[in-house]
Amino acid sequence: MILLIDTTEKKNGKQIASALKNQFSQTEYEYIDAGELNISHCLGCNYCWLKTPGECVVKDDYEPILKKMSVSDQVWLITDTVFGSVSYKTKNIIDRVMPLATMNLHMVGKQMRHITRYDKNPKWGIVYCGEGDREYLSLFCERIAINFAERSVGVFPIEEYEEAIKCM
Repeated sequence: MILLIDTTEKKNGKQIASALKNQFSQTEYEYIDAGELNISHCLGCNYCWLKTPGECVVKDDYEPILKKMSVSDQVWLITDTVFGSVSYKTKNIIDRVMPLATMNLHMVGKQMRHITRYDKNPKWGIVYCGEGDREYLSLFCERIAINFAERSVGVFPIEEYEEAIKCM
């Protein structure tokens, strides 16, 4: 399943979801308009690792999104940009994925990585609106994916959303 999480003010993800449905009618996907949802920032309390493994203690609109991420093949973040990076709404979503990992570490190449909690981990992609720094966002997306033992499927400005769909 492909999970499209849209935090844009103009709901740009609807255009992507519609095009995905039209081009690949057999592709299973879910579109979430997260722009109006109440998604708090991560508290850094580590409860999701220590006291309530795999579950965030912050009770807001995020929990259903996290559950869907844990069973998705791909997660695509559709975001506005601020100072060349993702919006604060998208950053809150990314910061809150830690329940998908454990506190246990292992070496991957020459880097320490958290051991993922589940056998299935999604690939990650970003479609951005505005003046995003594509090179920075690509590195950002790759780092998210690496943390979950997966890979980035790409970073695209909204004007190239059709190219993004080809990667889905």
